[in-house]
Amino acid sequence: MRDLDRHWVAWVLIAWVAFAAYQIASDWNAIRWLSLGDTDDNMRLMQVRALLDGQGWYDLRQYRMNPPAGFDIHWSRLVDLPLAGLILFFDLFTTREWAERLACGVAPLLPLAIALLGLGATVRRLVHPLAWTLATLVFLTAYIPMLMFGPMRIDHHGWQLAMLSLTLAGLSDPRRSRGGVLVGMASALSLTIGLEMLPYCAMAGGILALRWVADRDEATRLQAYALTLGGGSAAGFALFASNANWAPRCDALTPVWLSVTVAAGGLLFALARLSPATARTRLILALLVGGGIAIGFASLFPQCLTRPEQVSDELAREWLNNVKEAKPIWGHPLRIAFPIAALPVVGLLGAGLAIWRAEADRRAAWWPVALFSAFAVFMLTWQVRAGPAAQLLAVPGVTALGWVLLPWARRSRSMLLRVLGPVAVLVLVMAGLFASTAVNWFQVDRPSPNATRVNTATGECMRTSRLLTLNRYPRARIFTFVDLGPRIITVTHHDAIAGPYHRNGDAILDVKHAFGRSPEEARAIIKRHGATLMLLCPYMAESTIYRARNKGGFYDRLARGERFPWLTRLPMPQRSPYAIYRVD
Repeated sequence: MRDLDRHWVAWVLIAWVAFAAYQIASDWNAIRWLSLGDTDDNMRLMQVRALLDGQGWYDLRQYRMNPPAGFDIHWSRLVDLPLAGLILFFDLFTTREWAERLACGVAPLLPLAIALLGLGATVRRLVHPLAWTLATLVFLTAYIPMLMFGPMRIDHHGWQLAMLSLTLAGLSDPRRSRGGVLVGMASALSLTIGLEMLPYCAMAGGILALRWVADRDEATRLQAYALTLGGGSAAGFALFASNANWAPRCDALTPVWLSVTVAAGGLLFALARLSPATARTRLILALLVGGGIAIGFASLFPQCLTRPEQVSDELAREWLNNVKEAKPIWGHPLRIAFPIAALPVVGLLGAGLAIWRAEADRRAAWWPVALFSAFAVFMLTWQVRAGPAAQLLAVPGVTALGWVLLPWARRSRSMLLRVLGPVAVLVLVMAGLFASTAVNWFQVDRPSPNATRVNTATGECMRTSRLLTLNRYPRARIFTFVDLGPRIITVTHHDAIAGPYHRNGDAILDVKHAFGRSPEEARAIIKRHGATLMLLCPYMAESTIYRARNKGGFYDRLARGERFPWLTRLPMPQRSPYAIYRVD
């Protein structure tokens, strides 16, 4: 037991290596076939390919999408670095194709080590020095966040979750300066990567300010946080912001949000240095600073008071409002909502129990974590994409609950409770796994046959072996569905017109208009983009939207078998899911 305490970091890393090896082995087929299942993962690899092929560090346009102008991507280069480094490392031993496959398999597992260490440090301080063992089990069996760390999930979400775990560790750190630096650094890095965690970064800053209001001695933590947030954000912007992100946009770390983080850092540092003696005065000053930042933001950047994507009403109506992960949790069927919500709810209950049982000094450390957990549960009522973060933030509360209930069950006088109690507790603390298992086992809210057919077809459309058959034709510009574009440019030598990236709304709407309006309008749009091939994949999810919303439109007429003289169908292998046409 002493070794598990003294060398806990090494033991966590051993558990991480074992889990990573298992993941790579179980997902080897996906690695072998470069099965990047999400459009963002495909675009991330294309971004890294462009960098390694000599594209400028600050030029993040994807020139194989809607050429020659290309697609403006709002990400930064920060997450490109580990993936690019792994590709160059594996280049020493194998071909570039295999180097990419291996790098895509390994890269998503790197931030998992950081997440496990952050959670381990948190529960050691809040629960027990050996509680990292249970926290590691809880997190590794949390199905939803593990999807962000699985092989081939190379986009930035895993890294942002890792930064969130460091934020928890900083909030619970008894060494105030170190804790403040950790929260500020994690927030700055997360914002440099992307704005998805902006609400959590703001909540972390608000919690630190409230701690200072309640306890003047927290000024040290607040000062360290303020300096690190402002300086780290400025450094992140200077080193990683693309040329396009120097414009006052609202969807990335641009001059808009850089101004906010630097101003907030400066003002919070001044507050902490001033640090009036009474809590009432500190509260008034904190409210004045918060209100001043809000008023300044509204005055200087009114364009950012609405949705950060700043898309047109038509694009929001036709596309962005229909993104499933942007809907609240009650907008999803039970088979999806229950596995997402189960662990955060258990974690919130556990955090409440821990506060109730804790002594005064530990209770003060638990409150920030409990507030963070409650905030994450609230975020699920806004967008279900908050699920991975909510499950990560639930880990300390779930661990505390299990740490109390397991010994209680084992000490019970009832033999039944001594036998079944630990099993029940294990099911509770592993709710992230068992909720998903229960939904599948009991076939809760099963998808309809049509939904199953669409899901199967979409998988076939994205399959690497299927897409490679398109290389039988010389390189061309292909007009196809929005969601298929990133996969085409990643797997084949062809270029595409559009992908699901909001800064490029005109191209997205052109695809929507072409498939939804008349054949004459479709041909004009396709020719305007210089496409010489048109690719369809019947029953792919996106195709069903065009048929449902645009009866009698171009795609609907094609799907019903109508032919047009300016389209010539080209041969494909037998049982191919595609229909490909030459555009005359």
